[in-house]
Amino acid sequence: MPDRARDVRPEPAAPKGALRPRLAERWLFRGIYGLVLASAMVAALDVPGEEADPGQDALWVLLTALASGAAHGYAHVIARRASGEGSAKPSRTRAVLAEWPLTAAVLPTVCLLLGAVAEWWTEETAVEVALLFNTVALFVFGVSAARTAGLGWPSSCRAGFMDMLIGLLVIAADALIE
Repeated sequence: MPDRARDVRPEPAAPKGALRPRLAERWLFRGIYGLVLASAMVAALDVPGEEADPGQDALWVLLTALASGAAHGYAHVIARRASGEGSAKPSRTRAVLAEWPLTAAVLPTVCLLLGAVAEWWTEETAVEVALLFNTVALFVFGVSAARTAGLGWPSSCRAGFMDMLIGLLVIAADALIE
């Protein structure tokens, strides 16, 4: 009877540059998540008839992104712990800090709201521009993710359009709820 331990062949080394698409995939995932989060938050915080407070809205968008990133990173830690893959403290910290693209993706929205605090424009304008910017960025991230995955331009544009639909749905919901 053959010994199964001897029959196990080592896995071939990952091709050179294989880590790069994986990192890009994670950054794109977190960036898309952050854009959708920022759009939903800014739409929800812009309540017609209430006194505008773009500074407080900017703070809420940023705090929500930080909390979501920390929760998502910690969920990865819990999942690794449950699967028995390890529990070293540095990996916990790294898992939480790896969520920085989620927070970075909300910064344009935060900056637009802070522009309303500086009275460069109204909060309503900041919200409209943020929703438009985030929707276009969703398209760009979708195309970029598809291109990273090796798809051609037509397929990548379709993928970008599907991501952009999320932003359009947030805009439509904002318009209907107002």
